[in-house]
Amino acid sequence: MATHIHLVRHGHHALLGGVLCGRMPGVQLDELGCRQMAALAELISQIAPLALQSSPQRRALQSAGIIAARCGLAVEVVPAVDEIDMGAWTGVEFSRLALNKDWQRWNEKRGSSQPPGGESAIALQKRVVAHIEQLRSFGGPIVIVSHAEPIRAAVLHYLQWPLDDFHSVTIDPASVSTISLEGSRGRVARVNGEVSA
Repeated sequence: MATHIHLVRHGHHALLGGVLCGRMPGVQLDELGCRQMAALAELISQIAPLALQSSPQRRALQSAGIIAARCGLAVEVVPAVDEIDMGAWTGVEFSRLALNKDWQRWNEKRGSSQPPGGESAIALQKRVVAHIEQLRSFGGPIVIVSHAEPIRAAVLHYLQWPLDDFHSVTIDPASVSTISLEGSRGRVARVNGEVSA
């Protein structure tokens, strides 16, 4: 029996697109994000997930809480699906980062560079994929609420694309990407499935 891993990106928040939040504490959903997640929770309830997991970041936990309330599930906090650690870039505005040569390299060579004092994309991908692989024998639908970078890293792995191709995979707020695991195989069944708020 296949195990379907539904990777959900948290909903919208006020700093999205302006500040590199990473693991910055206290980032929470705004009104739009709450509406997005409520709409997504309705759709997720139709697949009757057997388990619900979340990154420890507040915006992810809020998003998971909305799904949990609709689906009658408890939220399991899983550090393995946490946001990537952006080190010294955490909390910096994108307009400032755009002038940084290391930032430019990060966005050109994701597979061989690393944020200063942070986590490499390779390390991120290894921890996320290792967690997903542990769920292979679960035998039912699982929802994991996480962030764009961890979800993108997982999708790239199962597509067998290099990390430098990260620009090819879009992961929007409140989107769903699905990994289907059956036997020893794993395939990407959906990427960036959207709902309207």
